Amino acid sequence: MTDTTTRPSASGETEYVPQDGKLLEVEDLHVEFHTADGVAKAINGVSFDLHQGESLAILGESGSGKSVTAQAIMGILDMPPAVIPGGHIRYCGQDLLTMPEEQRRKTRGPEVSMIFQDALSALNPVFPVGWQIAEMFRIHRDMNKSDALEQAVRLMERVQIPGAKDRVKAYPHQFSGGMRQRIMIAVAIALDPAVLIADEPTTALDVTVQAQIMSLLEELQEERQMGLILITHDLGVVADVADRIAVMYAGRLVEKADVHDLYASPAHPYTRGLLESIPRLDQKGQTLAAIGGLPPNLMRIPDGCAFNPRCRMAQDRCRTEVPELREVAPGRLSACHFAEEVIDA
Repeated sequence: MTDTTTRPSASGETEYVPQDGKLLEVEDLHVEFHTADGVAKAINGVSFDLHQGESLAILGESGSGKSVTAQAIMGILDMPPAVIPGGHIRYCGQDLLTMPEEQRRKTRGPEVSMIFQDALSALNPVFPVGWQIAEMFRIHRDMNKSDALEQAVRLMERVQIPGAKDRVKAYPHQFSGGMRQRIMIAVAIALDPAVLIADEPTTALDVTVQAQIMSLLEELQEERQMGLILITHDLGVVADVADRIAVMYAGRLVEKADVHDLYASPAHPYTRGLLESIPRLDQKGQTLAAIGGLPPNLMRIPDGCAFNPRCRMAQDRCRTEVPELREVAPGRLSACHFAEEVIDA
């Protein structure tokens, strides 16, 4: 039996996590989509772990596999067309992929929860927001309607929605984008999960609201010692929140590093390109840097390094040999044949 320790819980119940604090372990995960046009290899051997109280940011362009990874962890992929031909996803030592569906449903929400990127689409437009938050308590905690609604008000207050008692019976369309995102957060944290996945939680929000949402997530994570996976394409959003960063490209992890090390000296040309494309106040009037070309078609991923057609450093070896994700410095992994040169560039 795995040695365990306890975690602070808003529910008042004792919750156990492994003694080493490792909540989630994704190992060599593969996900494919079988379509009429062919097989799209969306995830190609992704591995990472998440510890109690840690924030891990997963970065990459649209189509890199970030959201598919999150959906595989949550067990909400449409199967078919999705197929998981290999890999493991372990929560507190238990493999979610081999877990019976009934047990998986009991894990989804109370143990591992997710904030979806489009709150207006994720929330049901025909039910009041309080009813939707309270549903978590009615289904998973067997609370009556009155007590569950009380808990919904408490959570709305916790995520800083003004006048929660008066707005608990309002509908999603009656809230602003930022307030709807707070309601999504309230739903996700309702049962005090150990792992929270936030999939593009600040999409389509203005910068002031983005900062408020990220500050709220950081506060909740520290308060409850959750493991937080933050999925985004915006490096600016994660700079002050993440402890570690994993960069994805064409369904693979191409770099993993401490947030400070990665921002100071990236070890992969793709990561360097992402950092260079961030607008800077000290470069007013200059042309914004961009990564040339387009992400690859996942049905026809290039031979060798998938990034080689867009890489300024690509050589013959890059077009024939797939680079392994290897340690290039203490605590730093990169899937580039010339990672040491990239760090020193």
